[in-house]
Amino acid sequence: MTHQLTEYEAKQFSAIQAWKTEEPSVISKSLGTVFAPVSWLTQKLIPEKAIRSAVYAAIKTADKLTDSGDIKKSGNVSEIREFFKKELEFLDKLSANVHHWAIGLATTGGIATGLGGAVTLAADIPAMVTLALRTINKIGLCYGYEPKTNDDRLFILAVLAISSANSIGDKMIALNTLHAVRANPEPSLEPSSDDTTESTPEKPLTKKDTDIGIDHLSKAIGINLTKRKMLQLIPAAGAIVGGSVNGWYLRDVGWSARRAYQERWLANKYSSNNLL
Repeated sequence: MTHQLTEYEAKQFSAIQAWKTEEPSVISKSLGTVFAPVSWLTQKLIPEKAIRSAVYAAIKTADKLTDSGDIKKSGNVSEIREFFKKELEFLDKLSANVHHWAIGLATTGGIATGLGGAVTLAADIPAMVTLALRTINKIGLCYGYEPKTNDDRLFILAVLAISSANSIGDKMIALNTLHAVRANPEPSLEPSSDDTTESTPEKPLTKKDTDIGIDHLSKAIGINLTKRKMLQLIPAAGAIVGGSVNGWYLRDVGWSARRAYQERWLANKYSSNNLL
């Protein structure tokens, strides 16, 4: 399959393979041990239940959170699926704009909540989860994928899981989920009978042969963001650290989304499900 790739696509294909084997970008175990008391406090302030609720809420309102009008205008298309006919380099530039915007917004929000210390930290993480999911959705649009079906939403959750992985093992589970979703016919190319399927808190997204679940994902996000944000509680460091950490997290989220959708787009273009 790779001999069919253009020079630019081949370069991106190599970057995708390198991204898959990278260790998750979280604070080291040694630093986590040093700041264990702060980490414990942060976990108490941000219960897993709150994160789980934020994930559910963001999934349920995925379409409302993601306006496609600006993406269509920037890409000069009338329908999102028309991006399948564009060149990958063009789509990458489009997604980069979304990515940079999200990092800027997250950084600004982190500075504001960082000033409030522990008081605002609990509200910041659910907001970050919502922004992360919206960013993944928007980047998906840049490559022609709209979150219409449960498979689409499962793909989005897997991308979030990769961004929030605390070990290479967790990352591999999420990557396998991406592969499983891609192995199905692409619902974005032709209207599907379940395009109107809605996800609700009472019916979590599931998929045969995958281990991505809302509870597991919520726990991973909580641990990951706690590791990143525990320095925010240190006096006089809150605003600076808060902005940096939020921007760092959205940087990871954005790159995970861009690499995942690049690969999905390439697999769709070349009718191959063997890229993983």
